[in-house]
Amino acid sequence: MASMDDESTLDDPGEALRLIEHEQVNVIRHVTPDPRLMYWPWGLTWLISFGLSFLRYGPDGRALVALPEWVPLTSLTALMIAAGIFTGVAGARSGRHISGPSSRQGVMYGISWSAGFSGLAILFGRVSDSIPDSLQALLWGGGMVTLVGALYMAGGAIWSAWDMFVLGAWISVVNAAGVLWGPGWHALVVSVAGGGGLLAAGLIGWMRRR
Repeated sequence: MASMDDESTLDDPGEALRLIEHEQVNVIRHVTPDPRLMYWPWGLTWLISFGLSFLRYGPDGRALVALPEWVPLTSLTALMIAAGIFTGVAGARSGRHISGPSSRQGVMYGISWSAGFSGLAILFGRVSDSIPDSLQALLWGGGMVTLVGALYMAGGAIWSAWDMFVLGAWISVVNAAGVLWGPGWHALVVSVAGGGGLLAAGLIGWMRRR
C-alpha cells in the first residue's frame, strides 16, 4: 500500500516530473565516466611529453635542456599507452551496464582510436628516416594530435556531445597553429594549450556533473 507521501507525489504531476528527472540524472551520472578520468590522463600525457620535446628540440633546433634524444618520443609513447589503458578501463567500468546500440558505438569508437594510432605509427615509422631530424618530432606530434582532434569531434557528433566536439575543435586549432609556427614551438603550444585544454575539460565536465 502506498504511503501518504507517495500518494501526494503521484497526485502532483510537477513533483512526479521532478522525481523522474532526478532519477534520470542519477542514471546518467552512474553510466557516464567521470570526465576527470577520461581527460586528465591525456592532459598530463601531453603536458609532460610535449614539454620534454620542447626542452630537447627547442626553436631553431636549440636544445634547451641536454636530454637524450630518445626521451621525448619514448615518454610520449609510454604515457599514451598508459593513458589509453587507464581511460579504456574507466570507460569500460562505467559502460558495463549498457547494452544495445550505445554499447556497440562505444566499442567501435574505441577500436577507431587504436586503428588510427596504429596506422599513423606504421606510416610515420616508414617515412621519418627520409626527413630531417628537425621535422621528425613535428611529423609525429602534429600527426598524432591531428588524429586526436578529429576523433574527439567525431565522438561529439556521434553522441551529440557539444563539449566534446568543442574540445576536438580546440585541439585541432591549437595543433594547426603549432605546426605553422614550426618545430619546437609546436611542442610548446600543444603542451600548454592542448594539455591544458584537456585538463580544463575534465575539470569543467566534473563540475557540471556535480
